[in-house]
Amino acid sequence: MTLRVVYAGTPAFAVPPLAALCARHDVVGVLTQPDRPAGRGRQLTASPVREFATARGIPVLQPTALRGAASTPEALAQLAAWQPDVMVVVAYGLILPQTLLQLPRLGCLNIHASLLPRWRGAAPIQRALQAGDAATGVSIMQMDAGLDTGAVLAEQALRIEAADTAGSLHDRLAAAGALLLLDVLQRLESGGAHAKPQPAEGITHAAKLAKSESRIDWHAEAAQIDRQIRAFNPWPIAESALHGQPVKLLFSRVSQQPAADTGAATPGTLLGLKDDALQVAAGRGVVELLELQRAGRKPVSAREFLNAERRGTDAAPLVFA
Repeated sequence: MTLRVVYAGTPAFAVPPLAALCARHDVVGVLTQPDRPAGRGRQLTASPVREFATARGIPVLQPTALRGAASTPEALAQLAAWQPDVMVVVAYGLILPQTLLQLPRLGCLNIHASLLPRWRGAAPIQRALQAGDAATGVSIMQMDAGLDTGAVLAEQALRIEAADTAGSLHDRLAAAGALLLLDVLQRLESGGAHAKPQPAEGITHAAKLAKSESRIDWHAEAAQIDRQIRAFNPWPIAESALHGQPVKLLFSRVSQQPAADTGAATPGTLLGLKDDALQVAAGRGVVELLELQRAGRKPVSAREFLNAERRGTDAAPLVFA
């Protein structure tokens, strides 16, 4: 059966589920965040969800708020006029009022990029990587008034690979969430979907990322530094400094050489190039940097980066700080 769907989402993560819905159901309207300044020119830029919806002729609402004094009655009236069977919310960014949660006959569903109740909150993908979780996944829940606290209708686990960044994991989770959503909607309409309350044990919170977290502490263990680099790609990008100038660290891995091989090297010291990776001493172990970027320049391989450094400096050891 084709359902009338109102969709609420903003970033790129929310586009694959919207595309899947458009192929199977009638998306009658879209909610997304207002256009924001972006880029060096700070030009007003539409969200990925708005761009997708506009290209397909789907009506779009961009209220600044949906509850409280800043809310607009017109937006809520339009949502009611769309008469949705169900509302799907994916990384929207605004809190929904109780009246809106109760509007669709099948309720409001949310796709969350973790296996709830682990990593409730704003940055579940990055925090799972940063914590060294072996797996994560997507959960589809019935929304309630809490923050990611609703009963779960379905979930799918995904293994976190050693080379995963937040970007690559984001893409796999978005695709998995889109497929899982279609299955849930089919079962929900037929009466075959049963939501289970989240357990009281295992609750963790995925705090919003801050730019201030991007600085690398080379005294940490190599595995921790590697996770930070991978978790913060594509934003805010892990950063260090060389000769007092910032360097972005885009891709990395943990060296398999014994920690004792670093000798008495100061954490942050470049130990050399091996298998096209820059080996850098950590507080314990060695981090292998695979791709780096100087401020104002394009990303380069470890070998290209080292060749440029050798041309511009003397033979003194290179130390990231």
